[in-house]
Amino acid sequence: MRWTERQQAMLREMGLRVWAAPGDGLPEHIAATTAAQTSLTTEVSDQATAPSNADKAPDPAGTPPRSSPPQVVPVPVPAAHARPAAAVSTLAGPVATMDWPELRAAVAACTACSLCDSRTQTVFGIGHAQAHWMVVGEAPGEQEDLRGEPFVGAAGRLLDRMLLALGLTRGAADAVQQVYIANTLKCRPPRNRNPEPEELQRCQPFLERQVELVQPRVILAMGRFAVQSLLASTEPVGRLRGRVHQWRGRPLVVTYHPAYLLRNPADKARAWADLCLAAQVADEAAARANPMR
Repeated sequence: MRWTERQQAMLREMGLRVWAAPGDGLPEHIAATTAAQTSLTTEVSDQATAPSNADKAPDPAGTPPRSSPPQVVPVPVPAAHARPAAAVSTLAGPVATMDWPELRAAVAACTACSLCDSRTQTVFGIGHAQAHWMVVGEAPGEQEDLRGEPFVGAAGRLLDRMLLALGLTRGAADAVQQVYIANTLKCRPPRNRNPEPEELQRCQPFLERQVELVQPRVILAMGRFAVQSLLASTEPVGRLRGRVHQWRGRPLVVTYHPAYLLRNPADKARAWADLCLAAQVADEAAARANPMR
């Protein structure tokens, strides 16, 4: 893959150093890179903003990206993903047919778990309603709770730089260039603690309906609680990344949460490789949708 001059400038701004293999015939500052040749600098590691979600336990280091074509991994439907009867009857049924305004109103009024007692406001999601990319994070943190928007603070700025390097943003009018960003939980857990299983189950119908309404060409699951919600898996992120999974027929790529990367900058290169894999999946989906282009 070779980047345009504009993309190369974005890569440099987010702290990506690009290295060209001998014989490429390209200057170092514009050479395309493989995942193994890419590293991100640690310029954001001294930011004082605390991580904005509950992803506090370091994930084990992931395996290097594979050189063979991406492996597609079907998602099982385990019994552990069954929801309490109350969640099914009060959320899953009505939520399954809601449009965007109805869904937003339902999230804002939700009292299905105790998180409603401590929230400042719900964090619904942001982005284009038919974005080609959907980013799913974990739980809102303090800044998200105050602003009502996912991925703000230091973790959000890092995510924005990573997406910008791919020509994506949360603010563009074009569905091709914009992502839709949502969290597994719509309310902040007190003191940014880890989400409880019941809390994830209660919010699950909201997230699933958001995915169904957006109909993204690729889903990027960031962090272990996003993985648990969408893939029903307790495997570490490091063991699931580097492959293409499937969620109800839609390709899904697993990667580290930006808050984790702020604490473990050595894994930024792996996260960048995951974004490149997701970009490849999105490009292939676009080619299938527009075969004459």
